[in-house]
Amino acid sequence: MYSGTDDQDGWNDHPEPVEEFFTEQDEDGSYTEAPKVKARQRRRRRRTVIVLVVLLVFAGTVYGAALLLRDLIGFNEVTDYAGPGGEETVFTVEQGAGALAIGNALESEDIVADSGVFVTALSEISEGREVQPGEYELREQMSSAEAAEALLGDDPTLVSYAAIARDLRQNEVLDILAEATAIPVEEFTALADDPAQFGLPPQALSLEGYLHPGEYRFDIDATATDILTEMITATTDRLVEDGVTDPDEQYRILTIASIVQAEAQEGDYATVAGSITNRLTPGNTETNGYLQSDATVAYGLGERTYQLTPEEKADKSNPYNTFANPGLPEGPIGSPSDEAIDAAVNPADVPFYFWVTVNLETGETKFSETYAEHLGYVQEYEQWCSENEGQCE
Repeated sequence: MYSGTDDQDGWNDHPEPVEEFFTEQDEDGSYTEAPKVKARQRRRRRRTVIVLVVLLVFAGTVYGAALLLRDLIGFNEVTDYAGPGGEETVFTVEQGAGALAIGNALESEDIVADSGVFVTALSEISEGREVQPGEYELREQMSSAEAAEALLGDDPTLVSYAAIARDLRQNEVLDILAEATAIPVEEFTALADDPAQFGLPPQALSLEGYLHPGEYRFDIDATATDILTEMITATTDRLVEDGVTDPDEQYRILTIASIVQAEAQEGDYATVAGSITNRLTPGNTETNGYLQSDATVAYGLGERTYQLTPEEKADKSNPYNTFANPGLPEGPIGSPSDEAIDAAVNPADVPFYFWVTVNLETGETKFSETYAEHLGYVQEYEQWCSENEGQCE
């Protein structure tokens, strides 16, 4: 112990009070810490505890901020599902939809976890191929790779894709089928000229009205007969579903439905069907059984037009001329949709006999009970045509 300075090595140039380094001797001979030593140790312990508390609070704050930041920037999000998926679901690819639009739709329906991951998975296997429009059976929460494979198919060359729009005529449908399948159109036409082989009633002159609109993926080995049979079956199945099983009645319903399809917007199908029913009701004095449909006359002329001459409307030799000939035309005038078939089977109970579309852009159609009222709406249509040159040809 030293009580002064050590001049030789300068060890204790500034000595602290000696008593702070000693302990006091108790009566029993033991030693206890001097009061100042105890106070210093207590202060050290308090500082240590405070530092530890501060560090713990800081660490907790940093951890909480990290968790929040992770969620905000998506580190905690699932970007791909691991398995083949769960519950089955039908996914529709719209006409013209690209990879990103398809991916967004898949993500919104929880089929894939992330649109971007799906687009990447699709690009890795597409090799220039595109997902074709139509309905696909997928599963919820599929992996992006499996969803891409399901949409592209193992080999797209094994099917022929054909999109048949509603209201197309038989010749237009057959042209689309020939282009899609590389089967000569003449082969389809020859089959259509013999509708009886497909079980159609004797009054059917062709397959007109029976070629169901929709999107098809025909097997690459399918024959023209296979393809037409599939389309006809789709139509008759719908009729049966609506309770129409008699072939003759099916033919009548398809004829009405094809007129509804050509004459009306979907929202007006049932009303137009009801108006047609009123015109065909025996004893009606407003139209005396004449349908007076521009669409049927144009079909008989082999044209698509809104403008008919008085001579064309008066020509009784046109079997589809419903101005000159009472009742229904001799057959359907196009491919009606399921909705048009439904309307023909279940027409609305309305008092109308007349209808006219007064705006071809919006499809606004006005109905009337009397011919005088109808003429006023016809003038409204003609006014629209005069203000929209070339739209009513």
